[in-house]
Amino acid sequence: MPFQKPTGPGEDAGFAGNDPKYCRESPWYQSEPDGIRCTLCPHHCLLKEGMTGQCKTHLAKDGKLFTVTYGNPCSAHIDPVEKKPLFHFLPASSCFSVATAGCNLSCSNCQNWEISQQGPASLTHIDLIPAKVVEAAISHGCASIAYTYTEPTVFYEYMADTAKIARSRGIKNLMISNGYINQSPLRKLAGYLDAANIDLKSFSAENYKNIFGGHLKPVLDTLQTLKEAGVWLEITNLLIPGLTDDSGEIARMCAWLVSRGFADTPLHFSRFHPTYHLLNYKVTPFQTLETARDIATKAGIRYVYTGNVSGSGKEDTVCPTCRSILVKRSGFSVTTNEIVNGACRFCGTAIAGIW
Repeated sequence: MPFQKPTGPGEDAGFAGNDPKYCRESPWYQSEPDGIRCTLCPHHCLLKEGMTGQCKTHLAKDGKLFTVTYGNPCSAHIDPVEKKPLFHFLPASSCFSVATAGCNLSCSNCQNWEISQQGPASLTHIDLIPAKVVEAAISHGCASIAYTYTEPTVFYEYMADTAKIARSRGIKNLMISNGYINQSPLRKLAGYLDAANIDLKSFSAENYKNIFGGHLKPVLDTLQTLKEAGVWLEITNLLIPGLTDDSGEIARMCAWLVSRGFADTPLHFSRFHPTYHLLNYKVTPFQTLETARDIATKAGIRYVYTGNVSGSGKEDTVCPTCRSILVKRSGFSVTTNEIVNGACRFCGTAIAGIW
């Protein structure tokens, strides 16, 4: 599949290639003398008539901003919630996962670049309006709907309307995100979210700019806003050898998290595997993951996991007081759960999460 790394807003001949059936006006824009300013994410793309934003999913037309990803996901699957990863949220439950084309970052290590770096007109999609997403989740016995795989901020309008219906039907809403979203839309959405996993890609502003195509501060703001809103939160940090695995940077990140009240927020250090533009990089050494885990634990983070390492036992939930294994995992499956009424069965310590 051909690929062009996005560098900013691009051309799109009106709705050409985008079925009007899946287009809705977005509330997240303002009119300016030089065009339409998108206010959904920190890029603040200024779009002239017929242009799409860096995300490839928002289009300026007739003096308005439209989403072209409303009800046309390119992917829909049933996943274990552990795959997101969310380890402290309804363990062993299933979630109905949906994603559309597009992303508002351009990560050199993207695992899903075939769909995240494409516009919806380039991909085969599924006709699945918000009400149908909720019905599918219910019919398949899913406890939640996950907005995932690509970046849900770029299909915000679709996610928000689906989340509202899901909430009314007793289905939970999960946002698996890079956290690159402006505060106003995030605060409005947070009222319908039950849990989120935010990918804190690095604690270096330079890395965010050079490797991921964004800025660090908006992601940190997202973490704090979700916490303040009472959304259950977990954080993933991918360790790329030579890029994001510096011990000093990891220590600064963990110190920041603890100082901001995230000591009980599960932190997932994820192992990198060569992909996309980083095929010449090596797999993260196991010792690097162990070092990161030690740094986080010493900093005061109570629940630290290392992912993409099969059979390591480092994805089990351990009581921070008596050190008993409470939730034992094998891959994405839960084999043992010793948490009773939100507490350790052995010593009674409260375990942070939604159990």
